[in-house]
Amino acid sequence: MSSVLVVGYDPQAVPGIDDQALRAALEKDLARFAEHGIHAAMTTVVLDGSAQSALVASLTSRRWDVVVVGGGIRKTEQLLPLFEQIVNLVRCHAPDAATAFNSGVGDSLEAAQRLL
Repeated sequence: MSSVLVVGYDPQAVPGIDDQALRAALEKDLARFAEHGIHAAMTTVVLDGSAQSALVASLTSRRWDVVVVGGGIRKTEQLLPLFEQIVNLVRCHAPDAATAFNSGVGDSLEAAQRLL
């Protein structure tokens, strides 16, 4: 069974949005993997000192075939340092995993499937 780790920005850390609705959308996106026989997990991070330890714990918890980095991290200019950190941590702690990028909530499965 293929395995995918989805990395996204923590909805509770995004000001001015309905974090419960976004969390529900993320969970729905994650559930789509199971429908396609793919094991998937999600790690959410924030731009503070906790991102590295949270991500390293997830990256080393099992072998990942693909790590999908969310569009919320990749497309937000203020999060560029976090995006760079994530890419380098994936390279270091999951060197055999392909790295994919979704465009936003809802297409993580398609992003991963491009590389599976």
